Amino acid sequence: MIRKLLRRVFKKPARSSRKDQNSPAELAVAVHGIRREQVSSAARRTCDTLQQAGFKAYVVGGAVRDLLIGVDPKDYDVATDATPDEVRVLFRRARIIGRRFQIVHVMFGSETIEVSTFRAAHDKNTITDQHGRVLHDNVWGSIAEDAARRDFTANALYYDPVKEIILDYHDGVADIQDKTLRMIGEPRTRYREDPVRMLRAVRLAAKLGLQIDAATEQPIREMAELLENVPPARLFDEMLKLLTSGHAVACIKRLRAADLHHGLLPLLDVILEQPMGEKFVMLALANTDARVRAGKTTSPGFLFATLLWHEALANWEIRKKRGELPTPALFEAMDEILDQQAEKLAITRRIAGDIKDIWLLQPRFEKRSGKHPMRLIEQPRFRAGYDFLLLRAQSGEVEMELADWWTTFHDADYSERETMLVPDTDPKKRRRRKRSNSKKSEAPDTSGDAA
Repeated sequence: MIRKLLRRVFKKPARSSRKDQNSPAELAVAVHGIRREQVSSAARRTCDTLQQAGFKAYVVGGAVRDLLIGVDPKDYDVATDATPDEVRVLFRRARIIGRRFQIVHVMFGSETIEVSTFRAAHDKNTITDQHGRVLHDNVWGSIAEDAARRDFTANALYYDPVKEIILDYHDGVADIQDKTLRMIGEPRTRYREDPVRMLRAVRLAAKLGLQIDAATEQPIREMAELLENVPPARLFDEMLKLLTSGHAVACIKRLRAADLHHGLLPLLDVILEQPMGEKFVMLALANTDARVRAGKTTSPGFLFATLLWHEALANWEIRKKRGELPTPALFEAMDEILDQQAEKLAITRRIAGDIKDIWLLQPRFEKRSGKHPMRLIEQPRFRAGYDFLLLRAQSGEVEMELADWWTTFHDADYSERETMLVPDTDPKKRRRRKRSNSKKSEAPDTSGDAA
């Protein structure tokens, strides 16, 4: 319905001829079609509270973009001319976070609204590294300056849920209608300011079905090496968004097309050039996409376990060929691969623990005799390990018969499981003899002795 309305209004998306970006196009609800009821009550209350206190406040960025194209926003951001300290005192549950950019998290029940103050334009006093990446910037500015600081035109839209209007400084609505992702400003300069924008361009284009503008796309391949200067924590957050966007397969294909996979993740350099590894990863990502689109939860630990598995597996095989014992060799392989990855991505300790748990279960699925299966199925991480095994079987890494056996074993009751156990034929395992009690001397019973 919204798309039809936009098509009527913008039959041929007209680009503004105004040169003064300080005076935005003010679009009424009859044009953009977003009603205040579509916005979360928490975001509406945040804007209303700030406006009643005399400040400007707008829902901004991805939430407005998503509402325009008919997608339910995952979260809401609010932009205001109030400083973080001024925002915090207006709300009962609010806290200031961030070093590079100070923002305020305003909490309403389980929902958190991220409130940021309008940013000033970059100038000679902006602190950058030798490559031009902005390191520190907490200078407040006007809404027009804030709009110019946004990355893409589709993200530079300001929606007032009180008046139901959109302020459009850079023809973002026309670009959305034209299915175009366009950088605000000179793309090379903007990528130097924040190289993560290259990944964001790929993710948004894949997620929203947009075509990256030629001027925006062309520098990406040339400037990909700038990602090496991004802090691992930021890179991890952006990669996690990309891989859990519900369009991970499309994102990976676009990463490859833009040459962003080389050096970004050491595993992708190898995986995307090996049929077995690529099939395994693509199955995992397709599975994740399906879960996201169905509204189901996803596990970052499971996802990164699939992405890193073939690197860990290759390392493990090399160690076993050198004569190392299988279990210690696997532990060493896991640590080495995760340490290498830490140079690029700041994988948290909890997620690294989940990855190791899933990997350590894989050799145990090979054992189907004795008490091994009964013990394994009681493990807290069994389900994640089992799902991982299914992916390995589907990709051809292990025999499907093994996965089928565990599927049947998992669904069976206790007595049926006992009949499924494979006899233990290992001649080295012998029944331990019971210790004889005949030679034990009995201590005299003195309990009845008189004192």
